[in-house]
Amino acid sequence: MATISLDKVRKVYAGGVEAVKGVSIDIADGEFIVLVGPSGCGKSTLLRMIAGLEEISDGEIRIGDRVVNRVEPADRDIAMVFQNYALYPHMTVYNNLAYGLKNRGEPKDEIDKRVKEAARILEIGDFLDRKPRQLSGGQRQRVAMGRAIVRKPAAFLFDEPLSNLDAKLRVQMRIEIKRLQETLGTTSVYVTHDQLEAMTLAHRLVVLNHGRIEQIGTPLEVYEKPASTFVAGFIGSPAMNLIPVKAKDGRLHLESGEGLDAPDGFGAEHALLGVRPEDLQVDADGAENADALSLRMKVIAVEPVGAESYVHGRVAGVVDDVVVRVPAKAEFSAGAELNLKASRDRLHVFDAANGGRLNG
Repeated sequence: MATISLDKVRKVYAGGVEAVKGVSIDIADGEFIVLVGPSGCGKSTLLRMIAGLEEISDGEIRIGDRVVNRVEPADRDIAMVFQNYALYPHMTVYNNLAYGLKNRGEPKDEIDKRVKEAARILEIGDFLDRKPRQLSGGQRQRVAMGRAIVRKPAAFLFDEPLSNLDAKLRVQMRIEIKRLQETLGTTSVYVTHDQLEAMTLAHRLVVLNHGRIEQIGTPLEVYEKPASTFVAGFIGSPAMNLIPVKAKDGRLHLESGEGLDAPDGFGAEHALLGVRPEDLQVDADGAENADALSLRMKVIAVEPVGAESYVHGRVAGVVDDVVVRVPAKAEFSAGAELNLKASRDRLHVFDAANGGRLNG
């Protein structure tokens, strides 16, 4: 196992296109870090630079005590798991697992021991004589992970390994990967665009946007205190509601007239008030409260999702739909008007100009 350190790492492609813009991250020994963000944010490029599959333009990458900027991928003591499995179709599962060890000249007994141990951990011992075409998608991904495990690397690198699996298998494999990492304790860097996958797997999240880090923190820290409107909109499903407000006389005023006291030290004239769908409550009497955000919403659609429903509606002065999470038994229909409230301590305030968080 090893630490991984990135210091002001940049990637500039021909034509001056800057894909990664001075990223710095310190990953602890045994930590599971997830790089998350939308397509094109630079997360896969960053992972490939750690692996040595992509040359860095500037900065420094360390794995353990070694600077690896110019070290070949095979000499970096890392193992990668790809989304397309990358198995040899003509080889059995056993030979797929053993291939890298044979190339490194490991003794036959040691190869057999490692292959069987990986097969035991991943519960693929019954498939060792099969070819990849005889396996399901989940079984193939287990073999791909097994090939990484037998290497006993300093770090695992995962490049969207669950993208090709169906929803049920993705849930199952998330549990497998989490269990595996906790069992082995190997430093791991995992790339995904799926924020649910990121939240459930990570010790810490690194949220990327246009080649820059928007926020680093535990899943709960990032969810509870997003550093920007980008993070607020990307982490959480449904996304956080963002409502334009104006500051005047120590209060934040909505276009509809409702308002609440501004947080201490608030200095912006225009702001965005953020509130998670689960923090909005349907309020029967609609009485104004200085310590709560009050909204009046006209329902436009109800989205049942099992044990709960998402109620979408319009609020004066808000461009996007406002979404409220309610129990499934609560029955609302299009056209209904609802009074909503959110406690002051569940609100997030962002600068409307640069999207940065304004309250602590």
